[in-house]
Amino acid sequence: MTGMDILQPAVALMIWTMVMWAWMYATRIPAMTKAQVDVDKLVSDPDASLDRTLPAHVQWKAHNYNHLHEAPTVFYAVALSLALLEAGDGMTAFLAWIYTGLRIVHSIVQVTANKVMVRFVLFALSSLVLIALIAMAALIVLK
Repeated sequence: MTGMDILQPAVALMIWTMVMWAWMYATRIPAMTKAQVDVDKLVSDPDASLDRTLPAHVQWKAHNYNHLHEAPTVFYAVALSLALLEAGDGMTAFLAWIYTGLRIVHSIVQVTANKVMVRFVLFALSSLVLIALIAMAALIVLK
């Protein structure tokens, strides 16, 4: 089918999101056990927080997993839109791969060194690519 290439980077980012989910729990559960976190108190005490309890490098994975459910949701919507419009090949698919690559690199930076300015640049670049994809979809739909 024409225009479906864009679904490949979308699925790749979905897979990456689940990799981050696994990484988050692989580090978070042992850290919670070590810190003897009382999960019942955690949900009932407004002052309780895993950010206050667990080491920052453990929480970075959870923060990144949350980030993968923010701007990428717009990416999924525009990727599906372009695929349905049979416009998900060529340049749009290439841009989608760039978006996916930037988000994966952003994740790796956030969960390892967590350098905020590097993350910001990666986020800004991925946002510009996302804007380009949205503009391409808008030009087709609104013509």
